[in-house]
Amino acid sequence: MTRTYKATGINLKSAPIGESDRVLTVLTREFGLIRAVAPGVRKQRSTIGGRSELFVVNELLIAKGRSLDKITQADTVQSHPGLSRNLGKLSAAQYLAELAIASALSDEPQEELFWLLGEHLSRLERLSDRTEIESAAVLVAHLSHGIFHLLALAGLAPQVQVCCATRQPLIPNFTDPNWQTGFSIPSGGTFSLSELANLEAELSSQTGSLYKSASRSRQMNSSKHLTNFEINANELAALQQLASPELGEGIADRTTWVSVENILRQYAQYHLGCTIRSGSSIDTYLESFEF
Repeated sequence: MTRTYKATGINLKSAPIGESDRVLTVLTREFGLIRAVAPGVRKQRSTIGGRSELFVVNELLIAKGRSLDKITQADTVQSHPGLSRNLGKLSAAQYLAELAIASALSDEPQEELFWLLGEHLSRLERLSDRTEIESAAVLVAHLSHGIFHLLALAGLAPQVQVCCATRQPLIPNFTDPNWQTGFSIPSGGTFSLSELANLEAELSSQTGSLYKSASRSRQMNSSKHLTNFEINANELAALQQLASPELGEGIADRTTWVSVENILRQYAQYHLGCTIRSGSSIDTYLESFEF
């Protein structure tokens, strides 16, 4: 007899299989990440075709299979149609979905991750659909907020409040336009410049090679991403507010938020061991604006 189980899940990834089926990657509250076949959903008259779309939340009845489980029933609880209204929203949502897939567990309840991802998808959906520079900056700020929260839930968020070496608080100095502090991706966050220099010297002695830091502009334009670099006061301040439940006022600093997303993208890829493919879609979206 075929065993069945119930779960509430959000569709994060979809791939065609066979003539009319799809394989869905679903984040469920009860069983974490699952992959299941949605039979016949590519047929024009499929009764559950729309329920297999990305970011739809369904109550599912699933039959256990030898290699892949099969969805036998789906009742929609919530959908996010607004995410497909422009490239920015859709790319940001897919970006967060990739992070959730990379950090989620299988065969274990993932209720916190389920609710956290759903909340940030809803926030993205509520953003303006206007294609202008300020709206794009706000979207990137909210994307960065979601990235940080997902990393924090996975226990991987960078330390940005204190120096990782001395544990002394780092306070951005807005009165000095040249003020900077250090950031190390492999070492987990922020460092004072002197401690970053010590870290680089230690790495150089261990590897026998020169391990130089660089400015944000060099990092963002380099094909080989650097792992130690300097950040300015605005970037540190933006990073420091990301742990808060809500973003504060003044989140439309365009250049800063693009830089912060770039930092977090490289940080997430390093610590999760994955490539965030939707990052290139975000880059394409931002190229249409003069940041």
